[in-house]
Amino acid sequence: MSATTSTATARPPYGPPVRRVAFGAIEPQGHRVGLFGPGGIGKTTLAATAPGPVGFIDLDDSLPILRPSLGELDIRRVSGIAGWQDIRDALHSDGWDDVRTIVLDSATKAEELALEWTLRNVRHEKEGVVVRRIEDYGFGKGYQHLYETFLTLLSDLDQHVRAGRNVVLIMHDCTATVPNPKGEDYIRWEPRLQNPGSGKASIRLRVREWLDHLLYVGYDVECAKHHNGKAQGHGSRTIYPTEMPWCMAKSRALADPIELVQFDTTLWNKLLADQAE
Repeated sequence: MSATTSTATARPPYGPPVRRVAFGAIEPQGHRVGLFGPGGIGKTTLAATAPGPVGFIDLDDSLPILRPSLGELDIRRVSGIAGWQDIRDALHSDGWDDVRTIVLDSATKAEELALEWTLRNVRHEKEGVVVRRIEDYGFGKGYQHLYETFLTLLSDLDQHVRAGRNVVLIMHDCTATVPNPKGEDYIRWEPRLQNPGSGKASIRLRVREWLDHLLYVGYDVECAKHHNGKAQGHGSRTIYPTEMPWCMAKSRALADPIELVQFDTTLWNKLLADQAE
């Protein structure tokens, strides 16, 4: 009787292949900066003094008036911007290679253009319903649609940040009531961006999270009453990098307020110290 030789069948390894985490170098990138405050305080001029060349998406049409006062600053105004898609197309276009800072003036106006685009392009879930206002979507859905539209802009800007460019969002201001679990609610200055009372789909809060620095630029007004009974006031301008009872703010690099002096670059020297050559 001949012996039968059996060959064992090779079994595949048990379970999925073992994955190993990969570690890499921390690559330098640009900073995400937000500037907000009252109109006319100097936000656009401050942004123009950021490291240049500075590419301006000038939605508020500030530069035609300000350009003569900005001297020899290397400012390049992006042309052909009329709507939301134009902003996105410009950010995805070539030609940004030597630009060090991109300024969006203003994100408040960009939100308005995003709303116009949303109303034209995002249909109501019910066939045949015409949408003319954000409330026409019903049950807060319009705010969610606008929120999702605006997030695409942050994603576009992130590509430039990863490429080493700084991004500056200029925003107008508004007052908001802040719930205070430890005491009475209070009012403070915040960026004028969508912020529904429910807290959901808040562009304002999402932008704050996205930014590395949210800086409030405000007047410090002090009034003194003279012997003749008349009050006289004087005010300086200050950049606040940290949360205060009167303003929303944050910074990954700064802790102390900085006086705002026209054309002074102290803010950028301190904020972008990691980019110093």
